[in-house]
Parts: sequence; C-alpha cells; structure tokens
Amino acid sequence: MSEHPAAEPADPAATDDRQRFRLLLVPGVVPASWVRTWRERVADVPLELVHAPAAEAGAVLARGEADAALLRLPVDRDVLSAIPLYVETTVVVLPKDHLLTALDEVGPDDLAEETLITPADDVLRWADAPGEPSLLPQPATTEEAVALVASGVGLLLVPQSLARLHHRKDLTYRPLTDAPGSRTALAWLGDRDGDPLVEELIGIVRGRTANSSRGRGTVPPADAAAAASGKGAKAGRPGSTGGARKGAGGTGGGAPARGGRPSFGSGGGRGRSGGRPGSSRGRKGR
Repeated sequence: MSEHPAAEPADPAATDDRQRFRLLLVPGVVPASWVRTWRERVADVPLELVHAPAAEAGAVLARGEADAALLRLPVDRDVLSAIPLYVETTVVVLPKDHLLTALDEVGPDDLAEETLITPADDVLRWADAPGEPSLLPQPATTEEAVALVASGVGLLLVPQSLARLHHRKDLTYRPLTDAPGSRTALAWLGDRDGDPLVEELIGIVRGRTANSSRGRGTVPPADAAAAASGKGAKAGRPGSTGGARKGAGGTGGGAPARGGRPSFGSGGGRGRSGGRPGSSRGRKGR
C-alpha cells in the first residue's frame, strides 16, 4: 500500500470550477480507510490530499491552503479547532545487529549509555530523554537521522509510524516504555466550525455510519428525484420530504468514538516490534 493515498485522477479543465476538499497530511499519517470512506460517502466532492512537514502543518492550515489536516498536536487553539484521535507508540530505531534487539521492548534505563540522535524536525519534544545527546551536527530531517543510525553513530526515538515510513533493511525498531507519545489529531480553522464538509470528515474519522453522521453526505439520485416529485412526502403533509435530515453544526467535540482509529494500525497502542530479536552479539550505537 502506498504511504500517501493518491487523489483520484481527473481532467484539470473539468474540475477547476468544482467544489473540492483539501486534506493536509503530515509524514507518517496514512488515512487510507478514511479516504475510501469519504469517496464513497461524499462522491460529489473530490478529496485532494496535500502534504506538509509536521512543524508547518498548523501554519499551512491557518493560511487557508487546506480545509482540514491530520497533524500532530499541539496546535494553536486560538486559530484552529482540533479533535485528538490517537496516541502513537514511541519506538527506538537501531541497527539489526545491536544488543538491544534481543529485547522485545526497551526501557529508558536501557538507553542510559546510548548516543541519541535528535533531528531538527523531531516531533516528540522529549526534553529529558535518556541517553547521551549526539555531538554530531544536528540532522535537518528524520530521514537524515535514520541514515546516521544506519552508519552506527547513534539511536533514534520516533513515533512508530515514522519508523515504518523510513524503514531500511539494515535497521529495526523496538517499543520504548515510559516514553511520551505523539498525539495525532484532526484539525481545521475555527471559523469553519459547523461546516457540513468538516462535520462529514469528523464523522468519518470517528467511525460514524453514513446515517448517523452529522455532515451533509451525498443524496442518492433516486432519492433526490423522489423528493423533487413529492413521492417522498409523508401522507397528509404535502411537500414534506419525509425523514430528510438537516446537517447539524457544532465542532463534533467530546471523546473520540470507539473504532475511530484507522484500520491499518498506525496509531496508539503497542504495535508489534519490527524484525526478529537479534543475536546478543551486537554492537552499541555511538
């Protein structure tokens, strides 16, 4: 499966004037099941996926360059509304022949004598992380930090989805206990609270069915024709459309619904550790 689901191919000349909904994604977030549900439920509004680094996602959204975003908290709550979705497991990325691969999971004490590499785009923001900070120049990106781990000069702490995104055959990862997790959220401009399309997306990520969603959805052509001809009206109430539901407003706040996480398992909870436990004859990353 592709890391970033592609937008539906379309003729630009045919879609310039059509309404669309732009969903911004940060590295590591893979909303494949949500994208499929949107395209089934809101087929008349194309979903366009755009991408931005985690540190820039809030600003991109605030500038109106996207309609909503799946990003990492925190965000500016004076500008953006957000619903936390899940917390990711933090893992330590290390060479496959490292001593710590003999463990199913790693604790902070296991890293006390290890060198840790922290890239400039770090999303964990763990101020008192265990281990010794690397004396090498700080890598600009997580991808560059992963390359340094492969060279044997240190280890890296990241959310599990980023370890998967930057997977290499010579590296693996182990869950890290007692570590802060990265929180993923759905965010949008506060000025768009109650927007029917935003509400539709909230319902999708929270696992609501099409009937229970508070968004606008897509009216099937047969239903639309029946309503226009008056066949859908209740007896004794000419012109009524029967049980047609008005899209509700609000921000969709409250606790995330069960089943609201994506089915591909990139979110919270303890994931399976990558690779098989290696030999105890390893080398320590420095």
